[in-house]
Formats: sequence, C-alpha cells, structure tokens
Amino acid sequence: MRDLVESIAKALVDHPDQVQVNAVEGEQVTVLELRVHPEDLGKVIGRQGRTAKSIRTLLGAAGMKLKKRFTLEILE
Repeated sequence: MRDLVESIAKALVDHPDQVQVNAVEGEQVTVLELRVHPEDLGKVIGRQGRTAKSIRTLLGAAGMKLKKRFTLEILE
C-alpha cells in the first residue's frame, strides 16, 4: 500500500526524489503519512482537495481487498 501511494505521488510532483511515505500501524487502521517538497503540496492536495480525496478513495478500495483500513495524512 505504501508503494501505491508513493508511486501516485511521484507521478504528480515536480520533485519526485523528495516524496516520503511512512506507514504507522495501529490496531484498527494503518495511517500512511505522505511528505512532499513544499512546492508540490498543492499538486498532491489538488483543487478543493480533489486529488487527495481520489488517492484516499483508491486506498479505501485497495484496503477492502486486503480487509484492512488505510488512511492518508499529507504532512507539511
């Protein structure tokens, strides 16, 4: 799942070498923390959060297949 978020983010940004994804495991849910270059933050979030929402939708769909819950946090 970490690789999925990382590959999507790298395709969107201008500085793909600065994309970092950390997975924080919990009992119920796994939180994926995404860090990008400050200039690329807007590209990952998108207009009115549409791009971030789309990435979260993909995570939810892939998580259903694995029977796990994933959430995405975009960190500055």
